[in-house]
Amino acid sequence: MRFTLTALAAQGREIRLDVERIEGYKHFINKIWNAARFAHMHLTGCDEHIRQVADNPGQLPMAHRWILSRAEATAEIVRNAYDNFLFNEAAQASYQFIWTEFCDWYLEWIKADLFSADDKVKTEAKGVLLAVLETILKLTHPIIPFVTEEIWSVLPGGRQPLMLAPFPEPRADWHDARAEEEMATLMEVIGGLRTIRSENDIHPSAKLTAVVFCPDAAKRALLEAGSERIASLTRLEALSIAETGEKPADAASFAGSGLEIFVSLQGLVNVAAELAKNGKELAKLEEKLAQTRKKLGNANFLGKAQPEAVAKERDKLADLEARLALLSAARERLEQMR
Repeated sequence: MRFTLTALAAQGREIRLDVERIEGYKHFINKIWNAARFAHMHLTGCDEHIRQVADNPGQLPMAHRWILSRAEATAEIVRNAYDNFLFNEAAQASYQFIWTEFCDWYLEWIKADLFSADDKVKTEAKGVLLAVLETILKLTHPIIPFVTEEIWSVLPGGRQPLMLAPFPEPRADWHDARAEEEMATLMEVIGGLRTIRSENDIHPSAKLTAVVFCPDAAKRALLEAGSERIASLTRLEALSIAETGEKPADAASFAGSGLEIFVSLQGLVNVAAELAKNGKELAKLEEKLAQTRKKLGNANFLGKAQPEAVAKERDKLADLEARLALLSAARERLEQMR
């Protein structure tokens, strides 16, 4: 509830409590709690000074430099927001960083490092994980003090209460534009491969063969260096990276920034069955669209319904239209594979 009210508390705005928003932010708090449990599992028994690996970020692998840079950028936004009483902006910046960058990307990325047989790799991952988690707890403590204080109390070392700890100071040494740019490229490729799997309804456990064409030599070198992690995070059986080449037969594609990704769908998709399924889904969707458009075209409904009800129907229409566009695009891809 505290986080919901803070996130909605824009200056001059009348807050309308929404149970669904409260539920959504409840999931966010659970996300923080589960991320902290995961971290605690790996940090138990560690010396608290392990965080000092983050004091020399230039010697760390790119993923660690990226998360430290993003943590510093987020801390700057949150500091400025608190200083100017823009509490909703502090909450939103924290939410975006914690959910997407820290939980969805960084924790997934470093799992292999945390289980590595190489002590140096493992120590670096644990040290940066602790440093970033401490920063997260300090940034969000003014909004969710009970959760953050509890998590803080079980982290390594003898600790004074979090409420007495200093707020994160600017860390210019954590800022790393190059790491952010490089990680963005790897994330784009991983996201593209996941999009191809999702859009073509390929089973999550199916191993894929992918080809990436990238004219930029520096980007190709980056992708080559990260190919093992890309493959593990997207369940690839094989990944080829080249300057250019011939598009593989029966392949789904994704166009990124200065690169193209192709995934062979041979043996993975039953085109006839998928077309039949797609046709049924399109028919149902078009029926719902017609009903919603008819309702919104009814002057009686627009005149008598509460503004919230009309807005809800308009949101529903936008959602249905977006889903129709996705289904139509999927059908077009399937037709090309016949």
